[in-house]
Amino acid sequence: MWEASGGPGGRIGRTLRAVENADRPGESAQTLDRGLRLLHLVADATGGLTVTEAATALGVGRAAVYRLLSPLLAHGLLRRDTANRLRLGAGVLQLARRAQPLLADGALPALRRLAEQTGATAHLTVAEGDEGVALAVVEPSWTAFHVAYRTGSRHPLARGAAGQAILAGRAGDGRPVSTRGELQAGAYGVAAPVLGVPGLEASVGVVAMSPLELPVVITQVSAAATAVATALS
Repeated sequence: MWEASGGPGGRIGRTLRAVENADRPGESAQTLDRGLRLLHLVADATGGLTVTEAATALGVGRAAVYRLLSPLLAHGLLRRDTANRLRLGAGVLQLARRAQPLLADGALPALRRLAEQTGATAHLTVAEGDEGVALAVVEPSWTAFHVAYRTGSRHPLARGAAGQAILAGRAGDGRPVSTRGELQAGAYGVAAPVLGVPGLEASVGVVAMSPLELPVVITQVSAAATAVATALS
């Protein structure tokens, strides 16, 4: 009787296995969702998170957080600091670097228009730590001379229009920034933050070796930053 109706090989056993298998995809999706939420929580916590704080924010027990942590720590997406607080790991930077070509490709059409409109070298700069990194650069095609600005160039966020625009965007200020001679003597820069793209701190700007017509260029740079944000969204 057991084997025919209630045992592991019977109808009840088969039904229990079917229910168990049906639940697994939902459980896996929930685990993945919680793991991603944990990554976002740690990313948004400037001072890191304890396991208890993470559990409270996720609405789960500490044991559940420890289960989520194991693969995230193993893949380097999270790490523990000397105070045993959770912080983002180097694995996140590796993923970000692999995504950078996609960001550059998405921004290129707007950068090309901006370079041709202004006659200045246009660029997309992203924040990496306390530095700005030129991720994509487009030079104008019709000028007699222009600034040669290398992709991958780095500078402190506090210096130059590109970095200062990123800092302004971080503070919720979308207004363009203009500077003169902060990164290179005699160079003029205008940049605007790229807003509305989750997880991205970036700016779009131009740099030239002669004074820029600020009212016009500021409008063009702002429009380009909006176009890049739309493309990357």
